[in-house]
Amino acid sequence: MTPSTPSTALPSAPSSATRRARRTRPAVIAAAALAVAGLSACSATNPLQTAEAYSAADGVGTTLGDVRAVNLLVITAAEGEPGVLIGGLANDGSSDTEVTLTVDGTQSTVEVPADGVVTFGGDDGESFEIDSVGAAPGALTTLTIATGSAGSDELEVPVLDGTLPEYADLVPAAG
Repeated sequence: MTPSTPSTALPSAPSSATRRARRTRPAVIAAAALAVAGLSACSATNPLQTAEAYSAADGVGTTLGDVRAVNLLVITAAEGEPGVLIGGLANDGSSDTEVTLTVDGTQSTVEVPADGVVTFGGDDGESFEIDSVGAAPGALTTLTIATGSAGSDELEVPVLDGTLPEYADLVPAAG
């Protein structure tokens, strides 16, 4: 048997590929860090839409004190024809609140019970009939909502017709 002799060779110098990899790695890490910082900064300059309150419906809404008006819109066959208001009022307060709604000269007052809801339109809702709608379907008309304790607000509400199937049965007959 031949005794093995320890290797006395010097370690070889790193190859050019190894030297290139050592120089490239910090550059890749720095570029990745800049990309992450740049992409995360987008939310710093642009507000998150999910953090903003908005009407996720066809109609519009507002809040007056404890009363929230939601999904308010007008249904009519044509400008100058009768129409109906649909939507709802919710009272988050501990006492009943009287709310006055005015659309195109037609006014109605409804009492919204404490911790209750009043809806307009449909089979089980209150009826709010408008004599003559002052805007054509596809346009906006002004609705004024008022409470005795929280003041009033004017809303530009959409005017729709029976084109959408969910509103077809709500279009009042022409006068």
